[in-house]
Amino acid sequence: MNILICPDSFKESLSAVEACDCIERGLKRANPKFKIEKIPLADGGEGTVRAVVLVTNGRLLRCRVRDPLGRAIWARYGILGDERTAIIEMAAASGLALVPPEERNPLLTTTYGTGEMIVAALNRGCRKIIIGIGGSATVDGGAGMAQAVGVRLLNGDGREVGFGGGEIEKVRKIDLRFMDKRIRETEFIIASDVRNILLGPKGAARVYGPQKGATPEMVERLERGLSNLARVIRRDLSISVRNIPGSGAAGGLGAGLYAFLGAKMERGIDLVMRITGLEYRIKRADLVITGEGRLDRQTLFGKAVMGVIRMAKKYGVPVICIAGSIMPEAKNLYRLGVKGIFSITPAPMSLQEAMEKGKSLLTDASENLGHLLNLIRTKRK
Repeated sequence: MNILICPDSFKESLSAVEACDCIERGLKRANPKFKIEKIPLADGGEGTVRAVVLVTNGRLLRCRVRDPLGRAIWARYGILGDERTAIIEMAAASGLALVPPEERNPLLTTTYGTGEMIVAALNRGCRKIIIGIGGSATVDGGAGMAQAVGVRLLNGDGREVGFGGGEIEKVRKIDLRFMDKRIRETEFIIASDVRNILLGPKGAARVYGPQKGATPEMVERLERGLSNLARVIRRDLSISVRNIPGSGAAGGLGAGLYAFLGAKMERGIDLVMRITGLEYRIKRADLVITGEGRLDRQTLFGKAVMGVIRMAKKYGVPVICIAGSIMPEAKNLYRLGVKGIFSITPAPMSLQEAMEKGKSLLTDASENLGHLLNLIRTKRK
C-alpha cells in the first residue's frame, strides 16, 4: 500500500514536519512494509519555510534582522533546491509571537525586519522570492519593509518618517531613487489565503489591529495612516492598492509588497502544492492521510487540508483525516470524499494535556489506524 502523509501543523503542539514523522512512525509499528511518502503542508503561514525546504532538498539559513520593535534577532529563511528561489515567513522577523502581550502596539511595530530578510535573500543570489504573510505584529502597510530595501518615505519637511503604524500618516512623498536595484530583476510572490482589502470595516486596521494590541483610538489612527499611504502610493507610483484582495493581509504588508516590489498574490496552499508536486504524489497514492489540530468549520472553508481533500477527490484517491479534536461540522467532510475521521485523544483530557502529549498521541492513533489498514488489506487478498 502506497500511503501519502500530508498533514498541516497541529497548532502550538506539532509542526507539519513533526506530524508527518509521528504518523509514519505509528503506521510503521503496525506494518513496516507500508510504502510511505511524506509531504508536510503549509498555507503560507507558520511552518511554510521548513515544509517547502524539506521537500525540495533546499536549505535553511539565518540572518540578523530587527524584530517588530527594532531589537536585533536571528531569523530563519529558506532557499529551495534550485538555489535561486528563496522562501520567507514574515512572522520570523515581524511576527506577533516575537512581542510579549504587554508590549504589543501596532503604532510602534514595523515590518523592517521582513525587508532585511528580503535583502539577505538577494545577497544570496536569489531572484525569485516567496513571502508567506501571516501572524504579523504590524499594521504599517509594509512601510518598514520598503524602507529596508531602500525606499525613502518622506514627511512634509523632506525627512524620512520613523518606523511603525503611527508614522505612516506622516508620509507625503515616496522616493525610489535609492531602492535596491536588484528588486527590479526579481520575481516576488505573496503566499497568503487572507483576502481582506486594505481599508474599511474588513480592512487591515479594523479587523486585525485589535489582535495586535490596538485600542479603538489606535485603530482609527492606523486606518488614517493606511489611507494616507495608499493615497501617496497612488499619486507617486500610479498604483492603487485600496481594493486589491489580500492587500490588507499582515497589517497591509500585502499592499506594500504589491506596490513597492511588484509582488503577485497567490493562495498559499496552491503555491505549496505546486512547489511540492503534491498533485502528482496524490495521483499515484493508494491512500492519503491528512489532518490538523482541529477539524471544524474553518477546515471546510479551504486551507491546507481542504486543498488535499479536493485534489484527492479529483483522482479518486481515498482520504483519512486525523485531528486533535473534531467538531460536529467536520462530518461534512464525508460528503467531500473523506473515508474516515479519527481523533488522537483516546480518553477525556484537557487541551493543555493533549497538546503536551501531541507526539505520543498522534503516533499511537496512527498505529491503531495502521492495524485497521492491515485488516482491510487482508480482506482484499
